Amino acid sequence: GNIAKFQGQAVGLVAAEDPATARRAASMVKIKYKELPAVFDALEAMKKKSPKIYGKDNIFKKFTVKKGDIKKARAEIEVEDTFTTNYQVHAYLETQGAIAVPRDDGGMDVYGSMQCPFYVQDAVAKVLGETYNKVTIIQQTTGGAFGGKEDVPSIVCGHAAMLARLTGRPVKLIYSREEDFQSMSKRHPGWARIKYGATKKGKIVSCRVKYVLDGGAFATLSPIVLWRGTVHASGPYEIDNVLIETYAAATNKVPCGAYRGFGQPQISFANESLIDMLAGKLNMDPSRLREINAIKKGGTTATNQKITESIGLLKTLALAKKSVGWSKKWKKPSLKKGIKKYGIGMASSIYGVGLGAGGQHLAKSGSFVQIEPDGSALIAVGNTEMGQGARTVLSQIAAETLGAPYELVDMMPTDTSRVPDSGPTVASRTTVMSGTSVMNACKVIRARIDKVVRKELKVKGKVLSENGFYKIGNKKAPYAEIIARCWAERVHLSHAGWFRVEGTTFGEKDGQGDPYFVYTWSTMIAEVEVDTETGLVEVLNFVSAHDIGKAINPREVEGQIQGGGLQGIGYALSENLVIDNGRMMNPNFTGYIIPTIEDSPDIKPIIVEEKYPKGPYGAKGLGEPPLICAAPAIANAVYNATGKRIKDLPLIPERVKCA
Repeated sequence: GNIAKFQGQAVGLVAAEDPATARRAASMVKIKYKELPAVFDALEAMKKKSPKIYGKDNIFKKFTVKKGDIKKARAEIEVEDTFTTNYQVHAYLETQGAIAVPRDDGGMDVYGSMQCPFYVQDAVAKVLGETYNKVTIIQQTTGGAFGGKEDVPSIVCGHAAMLARLTGRPVKLIYSREEDFQSMSKRHPGWARIKYGATKKGKIVSCRVKYVLDGGAFATLSPIVLWRGTVHASGPYEIDNVLIETYAAATNKVPCGAYRGFGQPQISFANESLIDMLAGKLNMDPSRLREINAIKKGGTTATNQKITESIGLLKTLALAKKSVGWSKKWKKPSLKKGIKKYGIGMASSIYGVGLGAGGQHLAKSGSFVQIEPDGSALIAVGNTEMGQGARTVLSQIAAETLGAPYELVDMMPTDTSRVPDSGPTVASRTTVMSGTSVMNACKVIRARIDKVVRKELKVKGKVLSENGFYKIGNKKAPYAEIIARCWAERVHLSHAGWFRVEGTTFGEKDGQGDPYFVYTWSTMIAEVEVDTETGLVEVLNFVSAHDIGKAINPREVEGQIQGGGLQGIGYALSENLVIDNGRMMNPNFTGYIIPTIEDSPDIKPIIVEEKYPKGPYGAKGLGEPPLICAAPAIANAVYNATGKRIKDLPLIPERVKCA
């Protein structure tokens, strides 16, 4: 329509020969605005008398999870409080951008920095009124995305393609950093009120949650972000009686969407802070409270899903504690003397891998594998590399399964005309989804190769591969020779792989079911020093332990844990986007402070491997968990140091000093 719902919304497009001319032309465009009633707070937006910007109630989506009966829970001790979290900016290296090039056949090629090329293909095809085979999307080198380049590149690429179609010329559209800040999606601000009921021995018997996300002016991905937060709202604990009510509300602010953690960091800050508050009321070590209530093998989640395999939560807790010497360092908060005070805190999390029942239509992945006559192998998947190491891991899976030297395996560029749709590169799904798809394709090819190996070696038995050789018993043949023989005998050395997940469920009325096919489990411990004069918090040491099933590439796993940890530290301490009556006050990296390598403490990764039998070589997902419970671990450490509980993120100096 003709209503601009937030400051930063695109209302027109101007094309010119160069950026300076385009800016001058844009400045000459006169737009008449009529000011309309607006709402800038999610809780206010849900009130009956608030201005309506979406539907009749400003609610994009709401969910309910009911397990047991919280009214019948026999709690001897209760603790209840409210927590809030702010926006977080993705801070990817390059801003949003695209180049659209018209083709002679009437089609369109679009190049851009993105996570999900097939999303973009769908959007551009609709904008141009073309069929998919007339639109090709080519992902360019992408310097991180963290969710920020999941859905919004469809807007950027769509705009570039529109201009290219209208002008008949290639069009480059690159956002400035300020434009990117003001108009691109962010992590949702969150509001949560949680109440735990427990016995005097520490068994949590009830959990009630009300959770509200500020979705901004448009729904975008708010429904699925809210859904993940809903499913995980009671944390990694087995609780018999649960009531969770969640809402995503519309406001006249920048739209929010996907960000690493996808609705979980906000609620994790709330429930893990309250777990420590409950431990304090019980006069109990918070690690012991977590041990008592942790979901164990055979236990059930808030949705009543029974966990029967690949559950390493207690191992992450034990190894993290051992790493820092928790039993010696943790002491009850007290009135410590001195300006600078030491504290230690922890937090744990559960993370459903993939998009789950909330995105079941995307729970599939295609791939294509081909071995060339010289033994080199090409892997084609629709997932993207953004620095997370997907190309390396998928190549390793292929090499291991085929018995090929790793250096001979290569990934094709992500081009929608050349690779199959593997689903989006989101939700820590690439290793387990596309990895399994690639492995399935390679297994078929390997079976064909093994027949040739047995024929060449003239012996039956299981074929093994090692150091560039195929072998049966003490007989072996070089990989290159076997591949050459396969080609000579016209053996088909290519295959399309496919993998889909079945059986995820979620009840619309009560939220009961099996929302995810597998979970990653994590525990983080932070040691901090708080300067009580300035309010500055320094993270001295950070331990991050994760059960990921199997580490296909341990070095890359460690890198993910360390990078996610630092991102979580920024979310906890310094990243504070200020919006005043809908106007963004600090749309740049001068006013919005992200941590640099100089701010990074020693982040110690701990890998726990409780194998997932259905994953590639036992692997699960890891991309998002390293950030999820970093903030509550730090907040709990600050409380341990000062005896003051801060319930709002980020823990900027003003809040810490005034607490």
